[in-house]
Amino acid sequence: MSKVTASQEEYIEIFGAREHNLKNIDVKIPRERLVVVTGLSGSGKSSLAFDTIYAEGQRRYLESFSAYARSFLGGLERPDVDKINGLSPVIAIEQKTTSKNPRSTVGTVTEIYDFMRLLYARAGEAYSYETGVRMIRQTEDQIIEQLFSKFSGRKLYILAPVVKGRKGHYRELFEQIRKMGFSKVRVDGVVMEMVPKMQVDRYKIHDIEIVIDRIVADESDRFRITQSLKSALQHGKGVMMLRDENGEIHHFSKYLMDPETGLSYDEPAPNSFSFNSPYGACPTCNGLGVTEEITRESIIPDPNLSITRGGIAPLGEYRDIWIFKKIEAILKHYKCSMSTPIKKLPEHVVEVLLYGDKVEVAVDSVKYPGTKWNTTFEGIVNFLQKYQEGSSEKIQDWVSEFTVTQTCPDCEGYRLKKEALHFKIDNTHIGQLAMMDITALGEWFEGLESRMTEKQQIIGHEVLKEIRKRIGFLLDIGLDYLTLNRPIRTLSGGEAQRIRLATQIGTQLVGVLYILDEPSIGLHQRDNVKLIQALQSLRDLGNSVLVVEHDKDMMLESDFVLDMGPGAGRHGGHVVASGSPAEILKQGGVTADYLKGKLGLPIPKERRKGKGEALVLKGASGNNLKNVNLKIPLGTLTLITGVSGSGKSTLIHETLYPILRQHFYKSKKEPMPYKSFDGLDHLDKVIEVDQSPIGRTPRSNPATYTGVFSDIRTLFTELPESKIRGYKPGRFSFNVKGGRCEDCEGAGMKLIEMDFLPDVHIPCETCKGKRYNRETLEVRFKGKSISDVLEMTVEQAVEFFEHQPKILRKIQTLHDVGLGYITLGQHATTLSGGEAQRVKLATELSKKDTGKTFYILDEPTTGLHFQDIELLMNVLQKLVEKGNTVLIIEHNLDVIKVADYIVDLGPEGGNKGGSILVQGTPEKVASHAESYTGKFLKAELESSVLVG
Repeated sequence: MSKVTASQEEYIEIFGAREHNLKNIDVKIPRERLVVVTGLSGSGKSSLAFDTIYAEGQRRYLESFSAYARSFLGGLERPDVDKINGLSPVIAIEQKTTSKNPRSTVGTVTEIYDFMRLLYARAGEAYSYETGVRMIRQTEDQIIEQLFSKFSGRKLYILAPVVKGRKGHYRELFEQIRKMGFSKVRVDGVVMEMVPKMQVDRYKIHDIEIVIDRIVADESDRFRITQSLKSALQHGKGVMMLRDENGEIHHFSKYLMDPETGLSYDEPAPNSFSFNSPYGACPTCNGLGVTEEITRESIIPDPNLSITRGGIAPLGEYRDIWIFKKIEAILKHYKCSMSTPIKKLPEHVVEVLLYGDKVEVAVDSVKYPGTKWNTTFEGIVNFLQKYQEGSSEKIQDWVSEFTVTQTCPDCEGYRLKKEALHFKIDNTHIGQLAMMDITALGEWFEGLESRMTEKQQIIGHEVLKEIRKRIGFLLDIGLDYLTLNRPIRTLSGGEAQRIRLATQIGTQLVGVLYILDEPSIGLHQRDNVKLIQALQSLRDLGNSVLVVEHDKDMMLESDFVLDMGPGAGRHGGHVVASGSPAEILKQGGVTADYLKGKLGLPIPKERRKGKGEALVLKGASGNNLKNVNLKIPLGTLTLITGVSGSGKSTLIHETLYPILRQHFYKSKKEPMPYKSFDGLDHLDKVIEVDQSPIGRTPRSNPATYTGVFSDIRTLFTELPESKIRGYKPGRFSFNVKGGRCEDCEGAGMKLIEMDFLPDVHIPCETCKGKRYNRETLEVRFKGKSISDVLEMTVEQAVEFFEHQPKILRKIQTLHDVGLGYITLGQHATTLSGGEAQRVKLATELSKKDTGKTFYILDEPTTGLHFQDIELLMNVLQKLVEKGNTVLIIEHNLDVIKVADYIVDLGPEGGNKGGSILVQGTPEKVASHAESYTGKFLKAELESSVLVG
């Protein structure tokens, strides 16, 4: 694309932006350029990009609708800005919009799987799931010709199947056949004469065929035979049979049919291959590929215990309640006792306890002493299954403690009916393709025409073009390690965002303003180049690309950088610097100093060796892991690195963490396969700090999550005014009746349900968003009401509560992890993934640590500026100084270079990954020839040494 001169260049001009913490700023952003908006966390980047530019673009789009259409959609609030010129249609690709539905997969979102369904429905070859023989379909003429060529001169029965493998007496059917003029039927292999009121055993399974005609296959009788065949196909709905003089049966069908057994398939359609349709989904797992099994081991974890002592886990220890009375009566019936250890009870009695019994037993009534009730026992497993669906979320969570997720035994995880898995192209069914990673899938589709028949080539020509195009986009942005059946909810925010980015590049739109929120999350430095090229190709089509980002490479490769700041929260909201990357470096500022290397995390003079003890995991082989042995020295800052898809999450989240949780908290989640694990004696607890939200409703906020709100309420209760009025801590809670505003029930917001749009929250008109009633707000501490305290930023609260050590400790940790700009009462739904993770981290930090704690963090640098990363690492280093172990999964080189110990996985993603390339100090990793992390780390260490 030829560069245009500044005088010709168009701009998006923003005048007087005041949304959130923006300080009435004017901004000029060049159009048709790759623009990066950067700055400290909370400096106003998202307020400018999403809450101002995107919100206004969306509002203008809705304004273009007719008044009638807008009456259904409702108006969007105008952002707090004076004027925006030069705004194009806007598409936002955010991280929060990912689906939590297990039915939404990489294949369905990218539409690759939809095109594959079409290809298999129109060009797939069917095979019998009983014999493996190629299924055939024949025309009437072909069947007639086959009859004369194969059976010439032989005596034959022409049969029309009307019932196949079903129970019933079929009295009406026989009567109907008789009225049609047929005199014989074949029932379960025996030819019978038709008689009035004929019927068969209604409780047995039957096969019934009408005997259409008895013939000798002779050319002279061709007309009659042809008519009989047509009649047989008509009555058999496209299927017919021939019985020769030896009693052998031969099957014929106008549809897909196994010529040996007569098994026939319905005509394939795209939804026959959809796991989201009843026509294609495996009936056992409903198309999910996994089943939730309530296992005997989860219900009876310790068979040495008796029922009285809590041997049946869902029931707990003996209490004087109905279910225990029932069990007691059953055991008495079988001459057993409740105090006998379960392992000593007869096997058939344990089966009755688990799966129930039809035999009635007399149970003493709890309500009416002296009376007995005759009742049957449904069994613990059936009791739990009944509550597994359709109960409250709390009960479902309780039942899930006793369930184990297993690969579906019928479809083996492919999600589809067995018929769908027996349609093949090049000896491969659609389920196998969905299990391949994108690289292998691309290779399979490459040159597929040479392995297809001429007819398949003609049918598949256009479809293959679409599939290859979409696979190409995924390969271009470094997602080659994903598989099509991977649920979207298991992807990181960055991965899901890049999938949507690939889809957008595929649409080939021009003149659009794309706004992206940190697309580099979860991406290794090696793949950063691919992402930047993808964004540049969007720009080169003639679009404007605005990226909220902290990545160094992205900033240096962009056309224009907008640096927000200078601080966070109320100290931010200004444009500190703007211009090309070269101009930014000249203008100076915090971001420029980090980019130039003037500022940065110093490399420690000495790497910690740890306490001498280590966690040792041997033989981990889940997903793509190649039987790896992991060693983590305790008392160190350990990093797990490697390209995307190399097996980091499988090793830590799916194997190591479940082992630790099982040991410390008796968790039911099974770890992925491994051989042995040592070193648990040296730890006393494990804490995982992930990026899931701290709450799903506006009622949850940092103050309630960290527990500091309870201490604040207690402080308000102890004030003289509260004591005079008799207020208890509940008075200052917005979740219980008493002190809260009853109009909004303490939410401060009212929910307006929008039929065709996401629900909208508006401030409550009664309390003006303060959450409390007037009487509660009259109680003040240092002139501030409880509502004023919730409105304070963490930074203000640190000053306000400086003489309240219990409260200060919790708030100070929020400040230490760089969250000084958020308010104590900020709704959980408005926190980003990185902010939610730091709130959780602060909560854990405020607790008394033992020096034997194991912390696991997954990409804690998400959404953090260089300066915030420095703050965060200082906090984590203090934890390690106290003797704790901190394990981080990370791609950020600033963090990697200050680690004590690194475990690098690779060499590639997907099937080509899953090995531990190197374990040791950053210097050892940097010198490893095969490691991509080592290559980038080497350059980083050398530049840092030069700066030092």
